[in-house]
Amino acid sequence: MASTPSPAGPRPGTPPPDAPRPVEQAATPALLTPPLALYVHLPWCVRKCPYCDFNSHAAKGALPFDDYVDALVRDLEHDLPLAWGRTVHSVFFGGGTPSLFPPQAIDRFLQAASARLRIAPQAEITLEANPGTAEHGRFDGYRAAGVNRVSFGVQSFDDGCLRRLGRIHDGAEAEAAVKLAQDAGLDNLNLDLMYALPGQDLAMAEHDLERALALRPAHVSHYQLTLEPNTVFFAKPPADIPDDDLAWDIQERCQALLARAGYAHYETSAYARPGRQCAHNLNYWRYGDYLGIGAGAHGKITLGAEQAILRRWKQRHPAAWMAAAGTAGAIGGDERIDPERRPFEFMLNALRLHEGFALADFQARTGLPGNSLDAALAQACERQWLQVEGDRVRPTALGRRFANDVIGLFL
Repeated sequence: MASTPSPAGPRPGTPPPDAPRPVEQAATPALLTPPLALYVHLPWCVRKCPYCDFNSHAAKGALPFDDYVDALVRDLEHDLPLAWGRTVHSVFFGGGTPSLFPPQAIDRFLQAASARLRIAPQAEITLEANPGTAEHGRFDGYRAAGVNRVSFGVQSFDDGCLRRLGRIHDGAEAEAAVKLAQDAGLDNLNLDLMYALPGQDLAMAEHDLERALALRPAHVSHYQLTLEPNTVFFAKPPADIPDDDLAWDIQERCQALLARAGYAHYETSAYARPGRQCAHNLNYWRYGDYLGIGAGAHGKITLGAEQAILRRWKQRHPAAWMAAAGTAGAIGGDERIDPERRPFEFMLNALRLHEGFALADFQARTGLPGNSLDAALAQACERQWLQVEGDRVRPTALGRRFANDVIGLFL
C-alpha cells in the first residue's frame, strides 16, 4: 500500500519527532557528481521536416565532414576541464541526420574522444539514422567504428503519412534500412514512431506499430505529433490532424499492443525489451550529467568542488560554431542553476520515468534536503498523482496522464 504524506506530518519512513536525528540528516546534503554522458550534435539533414524544431539545417552541396570532425575535437578539448577524471558511460550522435556522416568520420571522432576521455568499455554508443540515408555497407562501418546502437527515425510506415510529414523515405525503405543494420550485426535498435499524424486513423496507427514490431527492434519510441513553435506545421497546421479523443484512443490501443509484444513501458514515450532501455536517455531522465559538443549542443555538468550545476550551450549555426570551435566564442551561453530551480528541473526529468526516483538521489543530484519536497509531495499524493513507498517516489497512472500538472507543483 502506498503511503501518502500529510502536509502537517513527517514524510513516510522518517523517525518520530522525539527520535534521535542522525547527524547526516542534520547537515546540508552534498551535491554529488552523477554519471556522465557525451552528446555529439551533427546538424545537417537532407531536408528540414515541417514538424521539426531541432537545430537541423538542410544540406546544400557537399558537407564538410572532415572540418566538422576537427571542430568537434576542438570543442571537446575546450570543455574537457569540466569533466577531468570522469568516466563517460554513453555517447549519442544526434541531429540533424548523423547517418549522413560516413563511418570514417564517426570512427575518427570516437578515436579522438577515446584519447581524451575515459570511455567505459561497455559504453552504449548510439547513432541516429534516417532510413532515407541508409546505404548498403555503411552499418558494417559504423559497427566497426564502435557504434553499438542505432536509432531509426521511421515516424511511420504509411507512405501517405510520410509524404505529409515531409519525410524522404517510404515504408519499404524503412524496413530495408532496419534489416541492413540487423544484417551488419547491430541488434540494439530503436524505432521512432509518431502517432496522431495528419490523415491517420486508429487502424492506420495500429498497422504502423504492427509493422514496426514485426522487425523485432529492441526499443520503440512511440510519441504523439506535436505542433512546436518555429515550425512550418505550427505556422500552417495540417487540417486533418486527429483530435484529442482519437489521439488518446490510439495511445491506449498501441500501449496494449506493445505490452502484449513484451515491451515494457518505462518512460513517457519509451518502450523496451528486458535490459534494452536506452542508457543515454535514462541518464538524462535521472538528472545525470552530459557534455554537449557540436553546433547548438546543450550540456549539464555538476561541479562538485563548487557545489554548482552548470548548463552550457553552443552556438546554433554550424558555420559560426565551426569558426569558433575550441574557443570561448563557440559557447552560446553558460548558466548556473539556482537551488530554487533544481526541484523543478529534477522532476521535469525524473517524473517521466515509471520507476520514479529515490529521495536519496534527489538529494545527491540537487544538493537539497529531501524534506524540501514535502509540501509538493503532499499535494501530489492527495490528488493521487504520486505515491511514496519508503524512499521511492513514483507517478501513478493518473499522474502520468497529468504529468504537466504534477511537475508544475515543484515550480
